[in-house]
Amino acid sequence: MKRREFITLLGGAATWPLAARAQQPHPMRRIGVLTAFTANDQESQARIAAFQQGLQKLGWTDGSNVRIDTRWAAGDVDLFRRYAAELIALAPDVILANGALALRPLQQVTRTVPIVFVNVPDPVGAGFVASLARPGGNSTGFTSFEYSLASKWLELLKEIAPRVTRAAVVRDPSNPSGIGEFAAIQGAAASSGVELSPVDIRYAAEIERAVAAFAHQSNSGLIVTTAGSAAHFSLIIALAARHLLPAVYPFRYHVTAGGLISYGPNIVDQYRRASGYVDRILKGEKPAELPVQAPTKYELIINLKTAKALGLEVPSTLLARADEVIE
Repeated sequence: MKRREFITLLGGAATWPLAARAQQPHPMRRIGVLTAFTANDQESQARIAAFQQGLQKLGWTDGSNVRIDTRWAAGDVDLFRRYAAELIALAPDVILANGALALRPLQQVTRTVPIVFVNVPDPVGAGFVASLARPGGNSTGFTSFEYSLASKWLELLKEIAPRVTRAAVVRDPSNPSGIGEFAAIQGAAASSGVELSPVDIRYAAEIERAVAAFAHQSNSGLIVTTAGSAAHFSLIIALAARHLLPAVYPFRYHVTAGGLISYGPNIVDQYRRASGYVDRILKGEKPAELPVQAPTKYELIINLKTAKALGLEVPSTLLARADEVIE
């Protein structure tokens, strides 16, 4: 072999490790998602889409440089526990948790895997974080609202249906927010002249029996809490229509599905904002140092078609305050 050929061969060999390293792909990151809805639910699809779109804008694409594993618990407490364990077993870099029912079992399984939560009322009072400014531990995210805001639902029920003197408060007693929200509504009930009756729900049959038993008296209405609205919201809306009960809900999707009126934060927007926290954690920041954020906007949504079916005339002052009116 000639001297020039040998030097060329030796020089090329020296570059092989560098070329090999340059061609190696970045490791695939893994994100777990635990949600309260079913996979075919339109609201859940909208939330997941907002989350993924937010990630894409930040350079993360599912199937390319990140893998997203989603579990749909459909409001079932047992499924939340099972899926929390499944997701942790996949060794994710970070998990997105929807609501307190998802967050609690995840925290019971791990205190090290970072968790970003959305739609959790009063995370300090529930013991999920040490403080809003410095959460500590492995969880941070976005709170839905303070319990005291639940009293607004009772005010809206009386405003849109002034004749109501009895209100059933639909809640899940296994969810900490169900207790806190009911207490806030109770605090406002004395001055409103409305008698409250808690309706504790876990299964569809329970809801049907309880609402039917409550609705037999006149001047009745419903207040649906965040802890009673995820898994069975379609059934609750149908029961309210069947028994001609004016009902107040916490989120917009309840009203687009046929509910009368809602007041609460934009949770789809929280999913979009959560992508920013997931991005920061994937890049090395710690959830303990990322402050819990409050909603940036609350929405008042009214369904005029439902109001007409209930024989209600919506006050013009209420319509003027609405962020959206569905006709």
